[in-house]
Amino acid sequence: MNWLEQLHSIEPLEDAEFDDQLVARMQARADNIIHREIRFSTPSFKEYESSELSGCGKNSFPAFSITAGACALNCDHCQKKILEPMIPAIKPEILDQKVRDLIMLQDLQGFLLSGGSNRRNEIQYDRYLPVVEKLKHDFPHLKVAIHTALLDEAAAKRMESAGIDTAMMDVIGAQETIEQVYKLDRPVADFERTLAALTATNMEVTPHIVVGLHYGQLMGEANALEIVSRYDIQALVLVVIMPFYSKPGTFATPSTTDVGHIFMEARAALPDKQVLLGCARPAGMHKRVTDAYAVMAGLDGIAFPADGALATCQAIGRDYHQEHACCSIKLGAEKAAQTNMAQSNVMAAL
Repeated sequence: MNWLEQLHSIEPLEDAEFDDQLVARMQARADNIIHREIRFSTPSFKEYESSELSGCGKNSFPAFSITAGACALNCDHCQKKILEPMIPAIKPEILDQKVRDLIMLQDLQGFLLSGGSNRRNEIQYDRYLPVVEKLKHDFPHLKVAIHTALLDEAAAKRMESAGIDTAMMDVIGAQETIEQVYKLDRPVADFERTLAALTATNMEVTPHIVVGLHYGQLMGEANALEIVSRYDIQALVLVVIMPFYSKPGTFATPSTTDVGHIFMEARAALPDKQVLLGCARPAGMHKRVTDAYAVMAGLDGIAFPADGALATCQAIGRDYHQEHACCSIKLGAEKAAQTNMAQSNVMAAL
């Protein structure tokens, strides 16, 4: 049975519209991706439940913002809204106490450190790094990820010395997007220099590319992929622009077909690296189709998978497992009980 027919037999995808040619292209590459196990990440950044998977306990892997809801850039695509669900930690001692409390009370596995940037797209973490270092000393199991924003080699080394496990940054491939969406007077080269500085450390580096960042249009994604492919990264995280966060009427929603093509380009550009679908993407049927494309394109992980994603894995014969952590960080813990031997099930059914 071809993949398109299988998709329409999945209840959450019965009314979905797929690009026939794109699905056929993905199926033609099946031999290259079927063996790749996919990870469904369900951290506690937000409440999550689907018809196929359950979320984790609250605060098992939370996000902290060192600026609370403040950000000097206030980019058009975000307008600081992405900071709102994060736990505010505007002083180092607040971060320290909250993390220790969560370890004691709720079995904290790790956390994401983030915050709003200054006008140069830099986040002032230096006061917090001694806290991270002490926490890592006291709780060796703790995994810490950080949104770095732009930085230089010295700042990257300080993060490494503090014990940061995973460094995340956005890679933007179009100068127009930096200037118009970010309102930022810095070149594309500064984003590559940041990636170079991070990959020169021992931290695991997981750059992000936002599909449709230029007001919903594709612009610079191919260049961003080329930049990322030049460095020894741990994983690439793809997210899709969410017009919900922006001013009404300023952003279009990228088509699921365009998103699916980017997935395939990313998989081809990074055949030996992890390529993941991160938290941010439009909701509803768009998300269901996007996630199905991610499975069929051979992506290695999906954060907060939509209904139908797990069934798509089963339909095409990909194994999967679930982890209660940020998709950018690998906890190394035992896989959840939902581990599925999809290929065995498919073969048994034939």
